[in-house]
Order: sequence, then C-alpha cells, then structure tokens
Amino acid sequence: MSEPAAPNSGAAAASAVGRERFLADAAARGLDVRIVERLAANSLEEAARILGIQPGDIVKSLVVKHKDGSFLFALIPGDRQISWPKLRALLGVNKLSLPTADIALDATGYERGTITPLGSTVAWPVYADASITGRRISMGAGEHGYSAFVDADALTAALGAVVADISEPN
Repeated sequence: MSEPAAPNSGAAAASAVGRERFLADAAARGLDVRIVERLAANSLEEAARILGIQPGDIVKSLVVKHKDGSFLFALIPGDRQISWPKLRALLGVNKLSLPTADIALDATGYERGTITPLGSTVAWPVYADASITGRRISMGAGEHGYSAFVDADALTAALGAVVADISEPN
C-alpha cells in the first residue's frame, strides 16, 4: 500500500495530476485503457448518450468508509446502486458509510466525479459488482471532462478486486 501523496495546490492541479496518475497506474498494471474527452452531463442517461453506450456500462467508483476508519472502492454499474446489506455481509461488518466529498478526496486524491481505484493515492481494496464482468466499461479517469474505457475483467484482475454481488436495481 502506498502512502498518501502530498497535497496539491488547487483543484485544477489535482485534476491534471489525477489523470496522469490514472494513466501511469494503468500502464504499470498492463491495462489497455482508452481515454476520451467528453462534455459534462446532467444525468447518467445523458452521459451514456454522449459516450454512445448504455447507462449500465458506466461504472461508478464509490469510496466506502469501513467502520475501522479505512476505505475501500465499490465498483457499481451506473444503472444499479450499492446494496449495503450485501456489502456489509461480504465484509463481515455491521457499519459502512459513504464519506463526504472532502474525505473521499483525502482518501483517494480524486474529486467526486473523477474517482477511480487506478492511481488512487492509497491502494484501497476494490470490490466489484459481478454484473460488470465480461464487458467493456467506462469509468472515471481522474479528471473532470474525461472518461476511460477498459475491459472489466482485465481491470478487476489487475486490481485484485473481489468480484461479488454487491448491487441492486436503482
């Protein structure tokens, strides 16, 4: 596990450095990723239209706070939501929560809307919903205005992710 990076000066610097961290980590793991610049979207459906994909092919990287104060990533398809009972049961805990945007930034080095396990300033454990397997997905690329496309199976293997049923329909 790596140590958190030194704070950046301003959100713009954090974003640019974030995309570079994302790309460097993907390359180090041998992942074939394609980054595309995209317009801002007001909804999941609009984002999917802009990218030319289905809403379920956009995977959210959620930062989850463990009761012991550590964090983990939960990779959830855009058309589904995290199932707290399933994730708690998988982890054997009775309390998990979503941290505030500031705490998520401190934990990962990424602002909300750009969060990804790739290039996170700390290599937190990754839990991926089983429904993302077997397809190419889009996810945050560490900077606002960009999306990354990657093979979900290659991603979960490279991250050593636990793949399990951790979501439910919206």
